[in-house]
Amino acid sequence: MRNYDLITPEGTKDLLFGECIVRRNIENTLLELFSSRGYSEMITPGLEFFDVFNQKSRYFPQETLYKMTDSKGRLLVMRPDSTMPIARVVATRLRDAVLPLKLCYNQTVYRNESALKGRSDETVQAGIELIGSQMKMADLEVISTAVDSLNAFGMEFSLEIGHIGVFRTLVDKLEADEKDKDYIRKLIENKNFPALNDFLDTFGNNSVTSALKKLPALFGGEEVFEKAEELVPDENVKCILDELRDIYVSVAELCGNDGNITVDLGLVNKTDYYTGLIIKGYLKGHGEEVISGGRYDRLISEFGYDVPAVGFAVNVNAISKVIEKNGILPAVKGADAIVFAEEGCEVAAIRAAKELREQGLVVENALFSDIESVREYAKEKKIARLVVIDNNDIKED
Repeated sequence: MRNYDLITPEGTKDLLFGECIVRRNIENTLLELFSSRGYSEMITPGLEFFDVFNQKSRYFPQETLYKMTDSKGRLLVMRPDSTMPIARVVATRLRDAVLPLKLCYNQTVYRNESALKGRSDETVQAGIELIGSQMKMADLEVISTAVDSLNAFGMEFSLEIGHIGVFRTLVDKLEADEKDKDYIRKLIENKNFPALNDFLDTFGNNSVTSALKKLPALFGGEEVFEKAEELVPDENVKCILDELRDIYVSVAELCGNDGNITVDLGLVNKTDYYTGLIIKGYLKGHGEEVISGGRYDRLISEFGYDVPAVGFAVNVNAISKVIEKNGILPAVKGADAIVFAEEGCEVAAIRAAKELREQGLVVENALFSDIESVREYAKEKKIARLVVIDNNDIKED
């Protein structure tokens, strides 16, 4: 018995008509924006060897990966991320390219997120990767491009910036194993204060646990930096905060009143390959981030090529949802004309339709044997112009 032949798998959906136009418009807008800044598009395979995502910076638990084997029995996965395959390409085929490399992409990623309600296992991402520069200018270019990406759709947005180094400096001072550190990270990321406080109490009451307990609350404007310096009297953390403050002030100056720019020291992305700056962007009307990214200076070295990098990804599905939720789904353009061929005049009708299309019109060939059915179809589809080919003569009906 066939039970699943009329539905799509969980976490996927069919897109129809106006939904397709929305998605293509978003993709084209973003790719044009990236291209205008000198980024070159690349596409990586939808299938990758499992080993690509089994590096030291392991981010994707096996249960979230869609896995299969090839004809030789080797383990493959459907691409769950675009940054790691691009890191593979940079370390191999682009190893001798002149730095910095400015790359962009627009492709689908696949993740099994069965625990999440309303999840999407098939997500289109468009993004950029700036490879080979540790300069402040590189960070600012990526952030300003993220802001422009959010601003491109004419909706209110907010951007949060943080730095993974604050969390890592603190948590490394705890006598905790990697499992416990990751649990603390999840509690901070979710701003689960009660569970975080209870768990950190098991490590004693000291300056480190006290700072970690307050880390999720350290978000807002420039005042956050002063609070953090008072809370964490650590020289390494001070250097990180000074670096982040410099970025924040520059971004706030660049954006002016275009959006709400905040700093959040509780940004501790679950992507383990981030090493410094973290950015998240939001659109009004959507609770989850539509942009995520940051600096990952050690990831590419795991593929054998030690170069710094920074970038971000835009969740195209999420932006589509916001646009559709706001009721601005575009109408699908109908045909301007339909061409009907009497028996024996089919070739002439095809040619006539082609000539009309060359004039910039959308033209259908009628697929009915009688003119009355064509008239009824044209009325139903709101096609204003009916062209009839009879004995190779062209006439308007």
